Amino acid sequence: MSLLLEGIVNVFHWDVLLFLTFGTILGIVIGSLPGLTSTMGVALMLPLTFGMEAVPGILLLIGVYFGSVYGGSLTAILINTPGTPASAATVMDGYPLTQKGQAQKALTVSTISAATGGIISVIILILVAPQLASFALKFSAPESFALALFGLSIVSSIAGKSMVKGLMAGTLGLLIATIGLDPIGGFPRFTFGMPELTTGIGFIPIMIGLFAASEAFKSMEDIFSENKVKVAIDKVKLKWVEFKVLIGTILRSAGIGTFTGMIPGAGADIAAFVAYNEAKRFSKDKEQFGKGDLRGVAAPEAAGNSVTGGAMIPLLTLGIPGDAVTAVLLGALMVQGLQPGPMLFESNGPIVYTLFVGMLLANILILVFGLLGIRLFTKVLAIPKTILTPLILMLCVVGAYSLGNNYFDVIVMFVAGVVGYFFKRFEIPASPVILGLILGPMMESNFRRALVMSQGDLSIFYTRPITVVLLTIAIITLFTPLFTKKIKKNA
Repeated sequence: MSLLLEGIVNVFHWDVLLFLTFGTILGIVIGSLPGLTSTMGVALMLPLTFGMEAVPGILLLIGVYFGSVYGGSLTAILINTPGTPASAATVMDGYPLTQKGQAQKALTVSTISAATGGIISVIILILVAPQLASFALKFSAPESFALALFGLSIVSSIAGKSMVKGLMAGTLGLLIATIGLDPIGGFPRFTFGMPELTTGIGFIPIMIGLFAASEAFKSMEDIFSENKVKVAIDKVKLKWVEFKVLIGTILRSAGIGTFTGMIPGAGADIAAFVAYNEAKRFSKDKEQFGKGDLRGVAAPEAAGNSVTGGAMIPLLTLGIPGDAVTAVLLGALMVQGLQPGPMLFESNGPIVYTLFVGMLLANILILVFGLLGIRLFTKVLAIPKTILTPLILMLCVVGAYSLGNNYFDVIVMFVAGVVGYFFKRFEIPASPVILGLILGPMMESNFRRALVMSQGDLSIFYTRPITVVLLTIAIITLFTPLFTKKIKKNA
């Protein structure tokens, strides 16, 4: 309780509030622009936090993350175009409501549901995370290796349509991670005599290139196309009687989203569709769904936004990113000298609880700005690509260069951007590359440390209970998508 009170005091400093507010507003804007994802927004803002204090820097990124997940619903409801993958389920009932002349009502339900779902997920995070972190204190090298392998096993879940393409991308990330000095022996590997490669290739320039620059390159294909948005928002307000019916749906969907967020590899888009399906299943008048039912907006929005708090649980307690956005946040925490994992709560308790309070406040800000800015945010959709695309590329260059103040990182970013462009063309997921880059070194170093501990005896990996459980879960996680696809194919 004392740490929570200290966190409340720390959040209410003018600089922390300023950056959190700015991040939340920026996130809503980014989310409302089709094509600009939460991952891309957080990746673009990441370099700005390098010279900042840990708390305002991380909360700026969290504000962008939370705000962008909510912002995607704006375009989903208004122009039938989900701003983010998480808002794809909102389209099914959100846009029909707009066609009925109830756009403002739909946006109000979306805002309230998103904020409520987010707040519930953060409360669960505060209650669950410390206990999970205490359990994780029992980890040593074998357990850490198994944990990293478990993190890599979610590649099969985020591989998209093709498992082979996802595994190829993950392998590419692992290969890039081997460049640089050997973690145990200290001798150079795959540096080809280039001093820039001695310290390895940083994952931040690659991340910016894969997610942000690639999108800019892709948008160049139709940069001069028409980009006009015509939206008419009525003044029909949500009534208490209508909202009262939605409370059960919002609470149930928030629980679904939080639990889904805790599972590495299961993102907000999955949670949104599951919650939509459950809302429909619990409904007595299922035929109304898809025709403009407010429950069809409340369910995916509450679930999608509650994933944000749920995804922070494995990130902060185990150091395992649940999706692409938390992979970027993992990098941000490490840049600030904070190593996510069980020791984070022991060594940086006040900072952790300050972040918790900041997350709660971010969801409250979403509620406030969402309700006040319904009309204003729609105007962002009219920004022409001829302005937006060069701006994104400029931010990519500045972000990559600011990491180490050298042009080599800019070259890496551009190469990653070109690779990311072709990834998009051939529908190859980029997230497994980042997972391989981040978790590969952790897996290798702990595997070799474990062998040093056991003097080369591999039995250390199947005689320790926690290690065995984690390795078993990793195998199940890796092969479950394969069996699921096979069952669906035979059905």
